[in-house]
Amino acid sequence: MEEMWLLAQMWPSLIAKAKEGGIDVIQTYVFWNLHEPKQGQYDFNGRNDIIGFIKQIQSQGLYACLRIGPFIESEWTYGGLPFWLHDVPGIVFRSDNQPFKYHMQRFVTKIVNMMKSENLYASQGGPIILSQIENEYQTVEAAFHEKGPPYVRWAAKMAVGLQTGVPWVMCKQDDAPDPVINACNGMRCGETFKGPNSPNKPSIWTENWTSFYQVYGGEPYMRSAKDIAFHVALFIAKKGSYVNYYMYHGGTNFGRTASAFILTSYYDQAPLDEYGLIREPKWGHLKELHAAIKLCSKTLLTRAHNTFPLGKLQQAYVFTGNSGECAAFLVNNDNRKHSTVLFRNCSYELPRKSISILPDCKTVAFNTDKVSTQYNTRTITLSQNFDSVERWEEYREVIPNFDKTSLKAEVLLEHWNTTKDETDYLWYTFRFQHNSFNTQLLNVLSYGHVLHAFVNGELTGSAHGNHKNTSFTLENTIHLKNGINDVALLSVTVGLQDSGAHLERKIAGVRRVRIQDTYFTNYNWGYQVGLFGEILQIYTNLGSSKVKWSKFRSPSHQRLTWYKSVFNAPAGEDPVALNLNSMRKGEAWINGQSIGRYWVSFRTSKGNPSQTWYNIPRSFLKPTGNLLVVLEEEEGNPMGITIDTIAISKVCGHVTSSHPPPVSTWVTQNQRRDTKINKPGRRPKVQLNCPQGRNISSILFASFGNPVGDCESYATGSCHLSTTKVIVERACKGKMECYIPNSNRYFGGDPCPDIPKALLIDAQCT
Repeated sequence: MEEMWLLAQMWPSLIAKAKEGGIDVIQTYVFWNLHEPKQGQYDFNGRNDIIGFIKQIQSQGLYACLRIGPFIESEWTYGGLPFWLHDVPGIVFRSDNQPFKYHMQRFVTKIVNMMKSENLYASQGGPIILSQIENEYQTVEAAFHEKGPPYVRWAAKMAVGLQTGVPWVMCKQDDAPDPVINACNGMRCGETFKGPNSPNKPSIWTENWTSFYQVYGGEPYMRSAKDIAFHVALFIAKKGSYVNYYMYHGGTNFGRTASAFILTSYYDQAPLDEYGLIREPKWGHLKELHAAIKLCSKTLLTRAHNTFPLGKLQQAYVFTGNSGECAAFLVNNDNRKHSTVLFRNCSYELPRKSISILPDCKTVAFNTDKVSTQYNTRTITLSQNFDSVERWEEYREVIPNFDKTSLKAEVLLEHWNTTKDETDYLWYTFRFQHNSFNTQLLNVLSYGHVLHAFVNGELTGSAHGNHKNTSFTLENTIHLKNGINDVALLSVTVGLQDSGAHLERKIAGVRRVRIQDTYFTNYNWGYQVGLFGEILQIYTNLGSSKVKWSKFRSPSHQRLTWYKSVFNAPAGEDPVALNLNSMRKGEAWINGQSIGRYWVSFRTSKGNPSQTWYNIPRSFLKPTGNLLVVLEEEEGNPMGITIDTIAISKVCGHVTSSHPPPVSTWVTQNQRRDTKINKPGRRPKVQLNCPQGRNISSILFASFGNPVGDCESYATGSCHLSTTKVIVERACKGKMECYIPNSNRYFGGDPCPDIPKALLIDAQCT
């Protein structure tokens, strides 16, 4: 499991949910730019308390993998590198370069020594069983030419020399030097991984992507629970020993931590969603998978392994133990149709692209395609709105002119060199004499990411790039007056790049300016770093008092406006979100804490906003009097903003007679003989579980027979037991959980003897 930058208050709950889901190891990056934001100034407090996080993992009986990097990529700004590195003389990141190696070794050594001092390595009795050095370096190594391979060797030797007593790993580095383990990242490592580069190394998968990160303007990618389970089972069948989910809990890129064009919401489609709620069926289906694999664990560890074909696209992977133990993975690689295979003189039905796990080489405990766990539905409930003019105050950002800027240069300055990544915003200003009233063409080339152009204080146009191509050209007709004309260009970045070779060379901001036929590139420019409201921190209670706020004027076509309001925290404990659907682009703060950038106006190809709801952790809130400040770059309307709560409101289960029973009911034949246990209840079941604090209040649909459809869309079929709903209500209403077997006996009869039975139940949680 991978953990992002979480709030310390959420750690115990999230770790507990991961453990309940069958997770043994929690994997975390180490964020260099969080822990050393200024050179030599460290921060390991609050949500940066990595020692506290590892100890929390340990307290719940789990292991840890520490991905120190310290380059991490991770859709995190600058790949986790602190921006001050950029200004170290002669530095070349991630290369056989003495300045970079010096700072990298210094930071990695500090982290390792911190862990050692708290006895957190497994060699000291602690939870850390693996550490990672570097990250996916092979994808950029060729760009460093002769400086690449020596860097890999140096990084490995440096890490091993720190003597942690536990193994080190390099992901996506096929030639990881001994004894560092080479590992796989991706969605299909059971199919794509070449394997360990030495016989004494295990086969490990450091990133099994549970969905995919989202970018502004990009359509979301959804990965099914079935697909994830198939590839995990295949990797284990091929003697894989470690699979990490990236992400198991996604989380939120608060503040300015997301990299270029990356959404504030991160891997919301993970088994634990952005708010820490369980997302079904991913969480439950993987829990069943983990339990099934653990039934085989003793046999898997014997390593006596045999593979043979069961058909053209079907294989058996069989493990046998010294005492007669046997476990099998029956694989159907056919994407189009199911297959019937013969294994050990027994016939098995394998759905298309699926794997059946047989912990005793006889009985199917789990099939990757048969989702027996429930589905759930996330509901958003309006808590309060801000649709009254009286609820808002506004402060309009001053458009600077050349005279009022203190930083001057006769060239166009590069954006990041100038701002040092302390802000997204850099003003470029100049003035020129024009001898008539007319219109001319303004042409501005920017290397990223957004540009707003003002002439004589009036907006004349905006433009932006995208994740694939950050550079763009703004071209607009502008109205000039007779005399001095003031031009102000606001360059806006949306996170630093997180990947690629030579990050230290990446540039942004305005690179060329032309009005009609006159170039202003080498000209007398004035600069302002950041917005005035940012400089005064008017998103805090103290900073807010430093400016004069005005009554809200609606509707407004004014760009660069700060809006302020106050609200009370919603009652209860459900997660809270800020709905910014009526806004366009900017950033939002709650009680001085940034909940991230928003960019609602950057629509996907289907016309949808990339993200509408923004996570407000309850730890950011007070019971009353919470300060909400929103910086709007474009023309959003704050009166449409709402505070909402997020909850799981519906649970639904669907099983057929061909589904395996829940893995928790598994009892081996030997156990049955030894203890005379007879489990007639070992049959497919619909398992319904409402979240903590909620019970099943009503049954929305229930059909025993051959219901049509699935949990997303259903109807009764040609065979339906009319008393199904009454029976299910009697068993489930008022309870937090209930288990209903797909059984003629349970329902008191067979409504259609010649038809295989299915059971579908949809329930409301209140």
